Amino acid sequence: MAASKGLVGSLSFLTFLVSIPVLGPGIWLSTRASSTDCFRFLEWPFIVLGVSIIVVSLAGVAGACYGNTFPLRFYMVSMFIIIGVLIGFVIFAYRVTGTGSGRAVQWRVYSDYYLEDYSGWLKERVAEEKNWADISSCVRKSKVCARMRREPGGLLEPAEVFYTRKLSPIESGCCKPPTECNFLYVNETIWNPGVIPPGPSVDCARWSNDQAALCYTCDSCKAGVLGSLNESWRKAALINIVAIVILVTIYARLYLRAK
Repeated sequence: MAASKGLVGSLSFLTFLVSIPVLGPGIWLSTRASSTDCFRFLEWPFIVLGVSIIVVSLAGVAGACYGNTFPLRFYMVSMFIIIGVLIGFVIFAYRVTGTGSGRAVQWRVYSDYYLEDYSGWLKERVAEEKNWADISSCVRKSKVCARMRREPGGLLEPAEVFYTRKLSPIESGCCKPPTECNFLYVNETIWNPGVIPPGPSVDCARWSNDQAALCYTCDSCKAGVLGSLNESWRKAALINIVAIVILVTIYARLYLRAK
C-alpha cells in the first residue's frame, strides 16, 4: 500500500463516522417495525452493514497505525463488497416502494388508500394471509387508532375539523372507513351508515365500530401499511445514498493513492 499512514488512518476514521447514517436508519426502521410500520425486513441489512463498516474501518485504522498491509487489504476488499451490497439494498428499497400512494379526497385534507394501487414484492408480503395476521395484530397493539381521538374541552372533535386533519397512511386506512362508503362521522373511530348508499368497496361491509375491529381486516388497512412502509423505506434509502457517495469517495481516494 503506497498510501501514507496518516491518510489511511484519517479516511478509515471518516469511514467509521459514515457508519452512523447507515446504522441509524436501520435502528429507526427497527423501532417503527415494532410500533408503527409493523413489518420487518429492511432494518436488518442496514444494521448489519452499519456494524460491518465499523469493524472494517477499525481494521483500516489498525493497519495504518501498525503499518501492516493485511488489515489495509482487508479494508479495501471488504469496503468494495459493502458498498456493492449497500447499493443493492438501496436499489431494492426504491424498486419495491415504487408503486402506490394515497388518493386525494374531495373536501378532505387526508388521503384514502387502495390496495389495488400497489403491486410487487412488498404488496405480496404484506397482504399474504399469515403475514397480515401478524401485521394487523401489531397495528392493534400499537394503539395508533386510539391516539387519534381528540376531545378539545371535553367535547368530541366535530366532523369539519376532522376532515382538515392530515392523517398518516395507517390512520386513514385502518382507523376509519373509506370515504366512498358514505358513512356518517360520529367521532374519529366511530362511523355510522348514512342515507346515501355505500360505494362499491368491499371494505364498507368490513368496517366495524367495535374498537378492537375497526378496519383492521380491510384492504384499505393493508394499503395504509404499504403507504407507511413506502415513506419509511424511502427516507432510509435516501440517507444511505448520501452514505454511499461518501464511502465511494473515500474508497476511490484510497484506491488511487494505493496504486
